[in-house]
Amino acid sequence: MPRTFNPEDTSSVKRSKVGVWDLYEDVGGKFTKIPMLANLETLWESLDCLPYVWRMFKDIAGIQGCLTYLGVYIVLEIGLSLLPALGVWYSGQLLQVVEIAVEKRTVDKEFLIRIAVGRCLTVFSIRLFTYVQEHVQRYYALRTFWAMARLDVPTFEDDVVQQQLQQSVSHSTRTSIAWDVVSTFLKIGSSAMRLIAQVTVLAGVLSEQRDASLLLLLTFAHLFVEWLGNYHAMLQRSGVWAATTENQHFVTSEGLKRTVSSTAYRKDIVAMGLREHLWHQFKKRAERLGDKVTDFWEEYFQKRRQQTMFIQFLQDPLGELPRIVFCLRAVQYPASIPMSLTSLQLITSTVQSFSSSLFELVQKSSRVAEKLQAVRKLYDVSAVPNKVEDGHLPFPEKQHTLTPGFEIEFRKVSFRYPGNEAWALDNVSFKLEEGHLCVIVGDNGSGKSTILKLLSRLYDPTEGQILVNGMDIRTLKLADLRRAMSVLFQDYSLFPLTIGENIGFGDPVNAYDIDRIREAARLGGAEEFVDKMPDGFDSYLERPVNDIYSNLPAGTSKLFGRPVSHSKIRKLSGKRAGRGLAEGKNALSGGQMQRVALSRVFMRSLVAPEPAVGLLLFDEPSASLDPQAEHELFERLRELRGSKTMIFSTHRFGKLTRSADVIIYILNGVIQETGTHESLLKREHSEYAKIWNLQAQAYL
Repeated sequence: MPRTFNPEDTSSVKRSKVGVWDLYEDVGGKFTKIPMLANLETLWESLDCLPYVWRMFKDIAGIQGCLTYLGVYIVLEIGLSLLPALGVWYSGQLLQVVEIAVEKRTVDKEFLIRIAVGRCLTVFSIRLFTYVQEHVQRYYALRTFWAMARLDVPTFEDDVVQQQLQQSVSHSTRTSIAWDVVSTFLKIGSSAMRLIAQVTVLAGVLSEQRDASLLLLLTFAHLFVEWLGNYHAMLQRSGVWAATTENQHFVTSEGLKRTVSSTAYRKDIVAMGLREHLWHQFKKRAERLGDKVTDFWEEYFQKRRQQTMFIQFLQDPLGELPRIVFCLRAVQYPASIPMSLTSLQLITSTVQSFSSSLFELVQKSSRVAEKLQAVRKLYDVSAVPNKVEDGHLPFPEKQHTLTPGFEIEFRKVSFRYPGNEAWALDNVSFKLEEGHLCVIVGDNGSGKSTILKLLSRLYDPTEGQILVNGMDIRTLKLADLRRAMSVLFQDYSLFPLTIGENIGFGDPVNAYDIDRIREAARLGGAEEFVDKMPDGFDSYLERPVNDIYSNLPAGTSKLFGRPVSHSKIRKLSGKRAGRGLAEGKNALSGGQMQRVALSRVFMRSLVAPEPAVGLLLFDEPSASLDPQAEHELFERLRELRGSKTMIFSTHRFGKLTRSADVIIYILNGVIQETGTHESLLKREHSEYAKIWNLQAQAYL
């Protein structure tokens, strides 16, 4: 069984101070006392990931054209791994030519030209093969994108799942964990072959050179000490460790820095006159921190360097020893100066290349366990089961049954959000007939939105049962159910895409039908202000890709006498590359953004063919609308909904409640009253009537 990392276990976890940080390091492993074997325990525990690696290679082999090209790629990698050794051999041949020239005063020009050409070919040989890499990256980019897109709300919000996604899913469409693993294994193999070839060729080239063994030993000694110092610092980061800080001055100062550097807080800072207060608070925290180092990595590596001071002290003297030997031999054998100088240069450059290859091999090998775990997480996250299970019954059985709308019934439904002990709904029961207009009223946090979330099966009830057209909602196919309803939540989201795409996604089948999009925008009240924008429906609400500019100081208008302007750069790429509205002066207001969201609902429910949607759910749809826009919205919905069942949630009482077939008044997750507007006003001690009269008095 793998050991549990417990910071409170002082027998296996060491605590040390790193500036303002507390560092906890696992030192209880079998091999952690032996630096060169520090990763063996982790590697051994990761061997159960090998079936996933085999599965990954089979998937890659199944990508069209990849198997052949992967074989060629491996051959090229092997060939490239031999190039350094080939370069050493050519250098050795040149060394022999120089030696003959020094001793016999003659040069074999033809042989020299052949060697020089071969040397040049090895130097200019480059990797021209990227086909496999691009295809593997594209395949796994699609796979990981789907791994995220398929998750339902409670599963996606689960902290464990979020951690899995962060560790296993690449958020770039141009990279993939799978290719990183493949390239790591290939590089380990090629590095090992390169080392063996270099050692073999170097030994043959220098076997007959005077003092070659001594120079080789001294050069290796220097590089080994240098490598040991660097590798020591790297090894200390292996295994399980964690760092945290309880220094409130540091935590607060970081929060203050984020506050003044983010555009999200700028309006509040200026409107509330906070600049002086924030400055004094930051200054006070900085003074209390004093000289304490707050950068974890800076202090961490400084401590590691202090632990290797003796090794660092040896580096410079050892580095000069080969030159000292060269000078002594030059005094003893003056005629051999050219030969000794050439040998020294060959040995130094070759050993440096060898050392670099060795360090790369050890470094990549130390991450094999990490790569194996990454492959497992890559496949595990694709198989994470959704917490909201899919049903098996098609819905509706016949398309025409949607025409009169849904019949909905809640039977003793109670619900708690994951990780929360409080009941959001408590023993809720009600029934809506087909085509009814229902208004759910109540205070904020009373449970109105929760009812809509359960109806759209973002969550399932903790207790009780929900029936749709007499069938348990859990038994219905999720895709069918959600296709037959249209929802606008109070905390709606607009995607970082164009306005047209935000509206069009309401009906994925016709997502790019501009006529339908424009009609939906008209119904939602968004067409007028969208048409006034420079890019119209191609305007981005939030541009997902930032432009890249030269690093000039803010406000720079001239550089070396030349005018500098970036304002027209996007026009070169066409209007769809325009600036996001959230960045510029034409940013949408809250009411305008809500109209875009409403237009998306209309795209799905009113612009689409009539039978497509039978249930409309609106959660505080007029929260950001002015009174005129609110009135127009309600009138439009009443006129256009036809026979669809419609449910509104609101905390404001108005014209809509008077025309509702059913009003549900809910408080703290419990239904207090149900009925029509007139019946509730006539009811004795009615809480609904009390709040209605209270709101009505505000307009008298």
